[in-house]
Amino acid sequence: MADINKLIEKLKLQFNEKLPGDAAQRKMLAVPRVKVEFPDTDEQAIPSAVLILLFQDGNEIRFFLTERTDTVQHHKGQISLPGGAWEKGEHLFETAIRETHEEIGVLEKDIKIIGELTPLFVKVTGYMIHPFVGYINYIPKLVPQPGEVNNDFSISLNDLLDPTNIKTELWTIRGLPVDVPFYQFNKYKVWGATAMILAEFKQCIEEIN
Repeated sequence: MADINKLIEKLKLQFNEKLPGDAAQRKMLAVPRVKVEFPDTDEQAIPSAVLILLFQDGNEIRFFLTERTDTVQHHKGQISLPGGAWEKGEHLFETAIRETHEEIGVLEKDIKIIGELTPLFVKVTGYMIHPFVGYINYIPKLVPQPGEVNNDFSISLNDLLDPTNIKTELWTIRGLPVDVPFYQFNKYKVWGATAMILAEFKQCIEEIN
């Protein structure tokens, strides 16, 4: 049986050491087959934060993903971790907790932060994403925010660690051919920044197991 308390203690130690970082994230980087220039640099980045929220469900440890609506400004219809833009006066971990509450209804007071993964600059949108890992001590009843979240679901760490769930396809994005690696979780394809963040988290889990 997977024990979330043991995992939390190992992750706390792992996050205080050197993280896998960019090398792990780039394993899931979507690569255009033609050269593309983006005007944004990380010096101009808009700070944001997301949360990998762990919880125990029977013999499994799981975390939440959301399917974004087609009305949000960025990443319409994509699969994402709960999160959003930083607001003045917040610590970034507070942004991750607040946005998780706003998007899927988990009570802020119940979320405990374990640590932070490597920040990821997304050139397409200009956001600097700060990924946090946290946990709750129960299985929450989710309340999706209808303007932002079309659907929510959870994924087990076993599914994340399963190498057969990683695939690559040639897609056309904004008229360009792009080699896109993604996680196939049932009917959902998780790619882009979310996949890159999960790739680093996956390597952290592999290193402590």
